[in-house]
Parts: sequence; structure tokens; C-alpha cells
Amino acid sequence: MIGRLRGTILEKQAPDLVLDVQGVGYEVAAPMSTFCHLPAVDEEVSLFTHLVVREDAQLLYGFATVRERLLFRSLLKVNGVGAKLALTILSGSDVDDFARSVQEGDAASLTRLPGVGKKTAERLIIEMRDRLKEVSGAMGLKPVKSEAAKLAGAKDEAIEALVALGYKPVEADKMVRVVAGENLNTEELIRQALQSK
Repeated sequence: MIGRLRGTILEKQAPDLVLDVQGVGYEVAAPMSTFCHLPAVDEEVSLFTHLVVREDAQLLYGFATVRERLLFRSLLKVNGVGAKLALTILSGSDVDDFARSVQEGDAASLTRLPGVGKKTAERLIIEMRDRLKEVSGAMGLKPVKSEAAKLAGAKDEAIEALVALGYKPVEADKMVRVVAGENLNTEELIRQALQSK
């Protein structure tokens, strides 16, 4: 695995660049959050990288910070999210804004990202919540302590309970969202979600 590269920028055309590392030119794709802060051609840069090996290609992705790379790697684990979409998500949102949207269950802000539809946004919220908890220390994320986050906690527990009862995660999320009201605890959410079926 290639984890980091330091070299001279030979070419830059968003989102791709060519980095000369001791005579070897590495083609690297970078999110706009990284690309916008790159120095000029012929100047040196250091990037954290992630290598994706496919049957037909080996693709190298570069990031200005470890936090961006961690989020990229977490996004790749989400069902239906490939490297291209993960790069697009990072290009349209910084790490903190994305984490906040996921933690607060804000699907509307996620659907504003290019390539993210309603179903993908719901999947990101469901699958990324736990992953963000796993990497939050390394990413330096501060836990959200808003009222929305407290309500999201009850929603999460209700969704987990419905999944344990045999509902699919996306279906359980939809059921809870339909009945979610202010100050409903987990039990009330589950009861109302089941009654709404």
C-alpha cells in the first residue's frame, strides 16, 4: 500500500494531478478540498494517499490531511459508494460538515452533494453513524451535543430495534422518520413505527 507521497507537481487538471517522486510520475486523483490548496506546478507537495486495486486498474487518491483520507476510506465501506462518489462527496463537503449532517440525520444537506440522491443519503446516515464513531478520535471530530443529536440517538435505537425485528435498515429508518416527533423516546418511536405499518 502506498500511504504517502512527497514530490513535485508536474501536471494539474482537476481532479487529477501527476506527482514526480524521484523520477517516477504518479497519477493521483484528489478531492477539490485538497486540489484547491495545492501549490503551483513545479512546486513540492506532500499527500496522504489511498491505493485502490481493481481488475482493470490501480488508482491512487491523494489527500491533504489524514482526516480526509480516513473519511474517504470509511465512505468506501458504505454499500453502493465507490471511490468516484466518495471523492465527489469530499469535494462537496468538508469533513466536519459531512460528519455533522450524518450525526444529525440531515438527509437534505447530503442530497445537495453531487451524485447523492435520497436513497444514498439515507444509506450514508445509517451506515456512517457507527463508522464515524469509530474514527472520530482519529479524525478529531467533536461529538454533537445539540437537541437534534439527542433525538437522533432515540431514532438510532428505534431503527436498531426494528432491524432486530427483521426490517431492512433503510425500511426501518423510513418507518421511524415518518412517526418521529419531538421528545419521543425510543419505546414510543418503536410503538408508533410498528402501528404505522
